Amino acid sequence: MDNSLKRNLYAKAMMTCAYGATAFTVFIVGFIILYVIVRAIPFVSWELISTKPSYINDTIGILPDILNTIYIVIATLVFVLPLGVGAAVYLSEYAKNVKAKSVIEYAIESLAGIPSIIYGLVGMLVFCQYMGLKTSLLAGALTLTIMNLPTIIRTTQESLDSVPMSYREGALALGANKWYSIYTVVLPCCIDGIVTGCILAVGRMLGESAALLFTAGFAHKIAGFIDGLSNSGSTMTVALYVYAKEQGQFDVAFVIAAIMLLMSLIINYTARYLSKRVKNKRY
Repeated sequence: MDNSLKRNLYAKAMMTCAYGATAFTVFIVGFIILYVIVRAIPFVSWELISTKPSYINDTIGILPDILNTIYIVIATLVFVLPLGVGAAVYLSEYAKNVKAKSVIEYAIESLAGIPSIIYGLVGMLVFCQYMGLKTSLLAGALTLTIMNLPTIIRTTQESLDSVPMSYREGALALGANKWYSIYTVVLPCCIDGIVTGCILAVGRMLGESAALLFTAGFAHKIAGFIDGLSNSGSTMTVALYVYAKEQGQFDVAFVIAAIMLLMSLIINYTARYLSKRVKNKRY
């Protein structure tokens, strides 16, 4: 067998492995989505989605959990986006001390590896007790902000580093100062990376339960955005855990899981749509 035949066989084998890995990944994702939807559809009802639980009438409703999840995601994004993008801009554009920059980046990577249960414990002690926020959605949002900072910072920083230096030099040559060139040229070029970081962060927010068990609480109360942030509230992940693990209500748990999948798809589509709008507006 000559070398060319061996190379062809090796290339075909590797291509087959790549196709197989891709097909397996698609199968796993499709199986999970279909399994959750099939298990949830028989139990979906308007009463379940649009009401709150009533222990007097012995009924179950998940509307407070849906609203609390939306509130905590919005509040976390309001905090984490300016902090994360600002830190990434500093590290990529302004930080000159190599040693200090490496220390900061190492701290960010270490922050990303801390288990979420530790975030919940620290959030309970710092935000709930020391800062006096008590058990509330705001304390949970602040805890999620710290958890998701590494994701936003790293994805934004990588996008900023991928922008060609000639773009910055061209803006400076036209008379723009450093911040104006970053705002009008560099950041619009890396909007996709920022959106990717937001999608990853939102996915972690929707799926987080350990940290919120300590900081956000279990209440099922319908309230407005401001009032809801100041009160205890159960998100959908916490409610899913309670219904499935403690109460054995797997039908309700699968309905919550299906709604979380739908919310994730809507958020991903909205984020990509907004990124395209921003690009079109800038250019």
